[in-house]
Amino acid sequence: MAAAAALEAVAPTGALWGLVQDFVMGQQEGPADQVAADVKSGSYTVLQVVEALGSSLENPEPRTRARGIQLLSQVLLQCHSLLLEKEVVHLILFYENRLKDHHFVIPSVLQGLRALSLCVALPPGLAVSVLKAIFQEVHVQSLPQVDRHTVYSIITNFMRTREEELKGLGADFTFGFIQVMDGEKDPRNLLVAFRIVHDLISRDYSLGPFVEELFEVTSCYFPIDFTPPPNDPHGIQREDLILSLRAVLASTPRFAEFLLPLLIEKVDSEILSAKLDSLQTLNACCAVYGQKELKDFLPSLWASIRREVFQTASERVEADGLAALHSLTACLSRSVLRADAEDLLDSFLSNILQDCRHHLCEPDMKLVWPSAKLLQAAAGASARACDHITSNVLPLLLEQFHKHSQSNQRRTILEMILGFLKLHQKWSYEDKDERPLNGFKDQLCSLVFMALTDPSAQLQLVGIRTLTVLGAQPDLLSSGDLELAVGHLYRLSFLEEDSQSCRVAALEASGALATLYPVAFSSHLVPKLAEELGRGELDLARGDEPAKCSRHLRCLQALSAISTHPSIVKETLPLLLQHLCQMNKGTSEVIAVCQSLQRVAEKCQQDLESCWYFHQTAVPCLLALAVQASMPEKEHSVLRKVLLEDEVLAAMVSVIGTATTHLSPDLAAQSVAHIVPLFLDGNVSFLPENSFPCRFQPFQDGCSGQRRLVALLMAFVCSLPRNVEIPQLNQLMRELVELSCCPSCPSSSTAAAKCFAGLLNKLPAGQQLDEFLQLAVDKVEAGLSPGPYRSQAFTLLLWVTKALVLRYHPLSSCLTDRLMGLLGDPELGPAAADGFSLLMSDCTDVLTRAGHAEVRIMFRQRFFTDNVPALVQGFHAASQDVKPNYLKGLSHVLNRLPKPVLLPELPTLLSLLLEALSCSDCVVQLSTLSCLQPLLLEAPQVMSLHVDTLVTKFLNLSSSPSMAVRIAALQCMHALTRLPTPVLLPYKPQVIRALAKPLDDKKRLVRKEAVSARGEWFLLGSPGS
Repeated sequence: MAAAAALEAVAPTGALWGLVQDFVMGQQEGPADQVAADVKSGSYTVLQVVEALGSSLENPEPRTRARGIQLLSQVLLQCHSLLLEKEVVHLILFYENRLKDHHFVIPSVLQGLRALSLCVALPPGLAVSVLKAIFQEVHVQSLPQVDRHTVYSIITNFMRTREEELKGLGADFTFGFIQVMDGEKDPRNLLVAFRIVHDLISRDYSLGPFVEELFEVTSCYFPIDFTPPPNDPHGIQREDLILSLRAVLASTPRFAEFLLPLLIEKVDSEILSAKLDSLQTLNACCAVYGQKELKDFLPSLWASIRREVFQTASERVEADGLAALHSLTACLSRSVLRADAEDLLDSFLSNILQDCRHHLCEPDMKLVWPSAKLLQAAAGASARACDHITSNVLPLLLEQFHKHSQSNQRRTILEMILGFLKLHQKWSYEDKDERPLNGFKDQLCSLVFMALTDPSAQLQLVGIRTLTVLGAQPDLLSSGDLELAVGHLYRLSFLEEDSQSCRVAALEASGALATLYPVAFSSHLVPKLAEELGRGELDLARGDEPAKCSRHLRCLQALSAISTHPSIVKETLPLLLQHLCQMNKGTSEVIAVCQSLQRVAEKCQQDLESCWYFHQTAVPCLLALAVQASMPEKEHSVLRKVLLEDEVLAAMVSVIGTATTHLSPDLAAQSVAHIVPLFLDGNVSFLPENSFPCRFQPFQDGCSGQRRLVALLMAFVCSLPRNVEIPQLNQLMRELVELSCCPSCPSSSTAAAKCFAGLLNKLPAGQQLDEFLQLAVDKVEAGLSPGPYRSQAFTLLLWVTKALVLRYHPLSSCLTDRLMGLLGDPELGPAAADGFSLLMSDCTDVLTRAGHAEVRIMFRQRFFTDNVPALVQGFHAASQDVKPNYLKGLSHVLNRLPKPVLLPELPTLLSLLLEALSCSDCVVQLSTLSCLQPLLLEAPQVMSLHVDTLVTKFLNLSSSPSMAVRIAALQCMHALTRLPTPVLLPYKPQVIRALAKPLDDKKRLVRKEAVSARGEWFLLGSPGS
């Protein structure tokens, strides 16, 4: 028994000895992992490994000792968590002693120390002992890169876990690290070294008398000049080193006396990257510096920044210079001063003013804008700086405005004033008397009003922007100023077409100021617009000239623009609705009113109260007008006929949808309780003026006019939040399915199909959804068989499929397969192909995210993955007469697919896209060209393989009867020039000759594209192209 036990004990030890010999003497690497695995499993202890290595560790041959220590170190790296405290002590003493060994041994010793630095059981004091031994015994910079990295890792590990012990070393630790890092060149190591220096400073390690040495050992790398080698596996970029070094240099004010002269020197150099790096570093330093650090260097810093902004040809240098000046001023502004200390901010700003102020008197000279930018950069740093500079600059600029009479000079001066006024918006003043602009408000208002009446449109534009900023300053505009401002904005809102930009700006300014001064706009502008609207009604009724009609349109735009405050909406909305009710004119005028109503609805979405007011006021009124128009009468007014037109109904759909999407669920539930019974039961009690000659029954066998209003029901119910319960839903869905397959009124059946799909998309999964789906599928299958409503059944199939595709419903794949099967149908095939465009594109009225539809992310990618292989297979199997349908469907899918998804599949699909260009259908051609153009830019290598076909096809299509196809083909010819030049050069003469023809095209847009494309082909292969 005893002998057996002895054998069992010897057996594993013998196996261990064999593994050790294989590693040390046999130069095999695998045994190290095997030994580590056995230690982890408990087969051996670390002590047994050391014993097995005994002869190797004491071998007189350095390489043998190195292999022995390497094996031990590799085992420790994997098993350090298993070590006991006593074992750690002995191992560290062993490794420290080995640091004095032959240089062959040192790398393995450092790996072992790295493993021990990770030990949780490391006794106190040993971290300091290890680092002292490394600092004394190892000349780190003579080691290879990987071993130097190991030393940095040991230091990093100890700083993370033994911070207090290392701080006990005082400045000796800092000095030791300086010696370790001094002369480092490898970017991989520098990133770690910079991080260590940053931690030394940020964690308050003692730097002692070695501040300058620590600065020198890091600043010698500034500015970073590193270009990563091609195919660098480490992925270290120049920007990584720049940011890491900047974090060090800007981490402490104690570097200031050494760093600031260096930054000034580099800013003054001729190297662009050095200028940028220095200015950005200065910017970062200002976050930790105070007046004390900056005091002696302010004149030199200002001189360097001024020179760069005045003289540089680089916008980046200018931007960084201005940012640095901003930060310098902010730093001086926030420093807390003693009572007897000098205020450096005032003297610094005075220097800036002295050097820049006189340039502001020369609005035609090139230094006027650099000077203004410098002053504004400093002024934007603090309220004190802003007050100091503004109080000095504004009087000068106001004087210069009156001194110069030319509009372009005045515009320059006013733009500078505007810049300073915008800065004041950043600061708040509790005391009205402290506001620095109060002393200039009369002069500023006078100057703005002069600009608004100037003949120059450019000066007017700046005047409008300045008025908006002045209005945003509290208590700056008096009631008289506001009345004048409103009068000017009213006048500018009715400018002619050649002053479009001023008119648009005036409308935007009116909206912004109306939010701040609703009473002034209600008192002075709304009555004028109401009067103008009344005149417009008379002009429209008389059929006056277009100029008066355009004034009517601008009046509508102005009313919607100022509807930015709840109190104003309560005045403008009734005006617009009343105007709509009283109109007796054509389609475009009614659409214009609806568009104004929609803009008002969009502005009301920001405020719950306004949103509900608009909804409960506008929606019943629009429904009442539409219901009245749908009633059968002997004589229809012009308005009633117009209201039932598709374009007008579409405009009303937009208004109702926009008015509904932002309703809270509670308010939406109140509204739905009225509107659904209106369409299902004819309950008109909630409508204004609800006396109608007969019942409203759009789902019954009534006139087509009533059925057309289902589009308005769609706009409402498909914009409701998902958690709003719809009354009589079962009846509503059945009525919609029936109407969707009614052949007598195509627009009504389409609206019903869209409404059914919109509701279907929002229903939660469950029995009710399944029942409605089965209802729709049964109706579709019955309708698709030869019969009177085949086209309507197809439309229902298309919209239901889209509703399910968007939400990833399992049935969507079956319906998509059914749709794909119709591509071979002689009657429905072309429509089925166009249906793929609908499935992949975003709608505006139903199934939108804004309307709370369930739209899953990446539904297009999923549709592509699931269905394109079947489309390709169907194309190859189809007869010649239906192949174009498959090409059109495929083209629509690919055209709306995100290009990163398409690029990997391009090699397999490109041949089909090229075949699609030969299809006679203009829609297919246009869709395919739109798909190919970005691919020419993003996948030039793949496209180069087909350059012969591409050139031929594009040139043929540049003579297409369709203008849109000609333009797209020429754009593709232009994009072709991005392919590798050697591939294109053989085709250059042919292309230049062929592109001469579209230069004489009868359409200007085609000629424009031809000139652009031909010019690029001319330059192909020329020097510098």
